Amino acid sequence: MTPVPGSKVVTYRDDGPLSRGMGLLVAGQLPPLPPLIAGAFVTGVLLLIGVAASDGLAVFAPAVTLLLAGPGSSHPHDGRLDWLAPPILRAIEYSFIAACGFTHAVPPVLIFLLLGAIVFHHYDLVYRLRQHVYPPPWLSSLGLGWEGRSLLIGLAALAGWVPGGFALLALYLWGAFGWESLTCWLAAPRSGVEAADMGTQD
Repeated sequence: MTPVPGSKVVTYRDDGPLSRGMGLLVAGQLPPLPPLIAGAFVTGVLLLIGVAASDGLAVFAPAVTLLLAGPGSSHPHDGRLDWLAPPILRAIEYSFIAACGFTHAVPPVLIFLLLGAIVFHHYDLVYRLRQHVYPPPWLSSLGLGWEGRSLLIGLAALAGWVPGGFALLALYLWGAFGWESLTCWLAAPRSGVEAADMGTQD
């Protein structure tokens, strides 16, 4: 992943309401990368020692990551290495969801559907910014943010209802992200190059 301007890096983070709220408390004064690396380390240790069962400590990894990484969400991410924040958050979210799914005997198709919805959203987000089609400000709240999705999976694990949680969250995210993406791209104006190409084809 190549470095991108700070404002785009903040959007790539895909913070939800909880993370953004914690960022407001420090008013952008906390560098994002050091606490985020600490959160990734804690999550990795918890998952590697195999305690992602419903009564294990790994289900609390999203809360730990939120406490560490959330306050950095309001930082402009203009440091030389701050562009690493989004891929680290992706790795934390994807690995936690996959670990919880496999350790709770969730059908692989449900794990794939949930991760697929999130990956689709992240790909769509990157492509939008490259085309200067910026997402609406409410999209991050609609998608719950990386922390909201992870916390819901953790709560489902604590409640012993992981397969159902995966199914409902996957259904919701595919509906929300798919509908918003489709309506956004249909409403986006075509570039001059695309219009010229269509005129040539006609």
